[in-house]
Amino acid sequence: MSQTISVIMRVSKKGEGVTTMETAQSFVQLGVHSLLVDALQKEKIIEPTKIQQEAIPLILNNQDVVGQAETGSGKTLAYLLPIIQKIDLLKKENQALILTPTHELALQVQRQIQSLAEHLGGTITSAAVIGNVNITRQIEKLKEKPQIIVGSAGRILELIQKKKISSQTIKTIVLDEADRLLDEKNLQTVKAVLKTTLKDRQVLLFSATVPPETVKQAADFLKDPAILRVTEKATVTPTIAHQYFLCEQRDKLELLRKLIRHLEPTRALIFINKSEEIEKTVERLKYHGLEAEAISGSADKDKRRQAMENFRNGKTNLLVASDLAARGLDIKNITHIFNLDLPEDPHLYLHRVGRTGRAGQSGVAISLATENEKHFITKIENTLKISIPLHNLTHGKVFLSKQKEQVEHNEHKERKGHKGYNDLRHSKKTKA
Repeated sequence: MSQTISVIMRVSKKGEGVTTMETAQSFVQLGVHSLLVDALQKEKIIEPTKIQQEAIPLILNNQDVVGQAETGSGKTLAYLLPIIQKIDLLKKENQALILTPTHELALQVQRQIQSLAEHLGGTITSAAVIGNVNITRQIEKLKEKPQIIVGSAGRILELIQKKKISSQTIKTIVLDEADRLLDEKNLQTVKAVLKTTLKDRQVLLFSATVPPETVKQAADFLKDPAILRVTEKATVTPTIAHQYFLCEQRDKLELLRKLIRHLEPTRALIFINKSEEIEKTVERLKYHGLEAEAISGSADKDKRRQAMENFRNGKTNLLVASDLAARGLDIKNITHIFNLDLPEDPHLYLHRVGRTGRAGQSGVAISLATENEKHFITKIENTLKISIPLHNLTHGKVFLSKQKEQVEHNEHKERKGHKGYNDLRHSKKTKA
């Protein structure tokens, strides 16, 4: 990107782009340009994550990459940084495509691109194109020849066929959440997009899970890919406090309502295992005066997008979702995670709670369990090497189970003391 670097340097008119901070040099050592490092620092991103360390040099070297890493491990920047760095700013043409399985993820990636571009003086141009949205506006935006295009495979294919996206100039294609993009529902559309591009383009696959079937499906369009599996990150952020509450299945929603009233979370994600229960849960929360939104695969896409926007900007502080619907979501300042249903897989618990307690902030993960579900708690504790102590909600206050026993003991003594005193007074009056 030597030519590209010089262009950015002229636009920024800053020679002080190079930083001397030792921690930031790790990005520089990966080959990331100093101006991008400066942009990252402005977003308080100082050190590269494991997947970024492994993927960035390979992508900069134009190698195909299949990257697997946990949710929240920095996969988006792992491919965005080298893509932005390789953009030829002298060419006003489409140069990179990023395919996503959901509208929310597409808009999320677009926001990240725009944020970095802003720090670089607006030298990088991008556009998000998603289905079920007015295509006329998207076509108008594409007339500006954005260098990076992110969106759903179906809409991107439609725009390629309409000759509004120039696939012949695309140098890099990313499949974000690759396992979903290469499932039966999306595979043929994704392949159709890839077939319109030149054979020497670079293909990057990233996902939290990359099963062998996904790699097999991608074999036709990958060239000697580097397979990266960053799986050792099975640790839970230490700034998260874990709690669980016991109740009957029928009482879970009522307990959830009371906990929300008591804790007053700034922004909370509520996880449910069954997608069909999401809307019902939202309706019941709203019935009790709580502002809640839902995201589910079956919901209308405009409704999902509006729900995400309301949650992101603080109009709504409760978002009810399934694991599938929440995949890839990256929302800042989530203070609480509620597991209305416990995940059977401990790593799903890890994915869920990993959305709070980020960037050194504290977070709380609360699970509601029945007696029959207690073994899931034990399994999560043993697998993730964490402690999830039993808590109780008593008189509007949350106590550790042992604390509750002590409180009840003290209250019992106090009541007993009053009873004894009253009995004594009654006895004296009788004798008199």
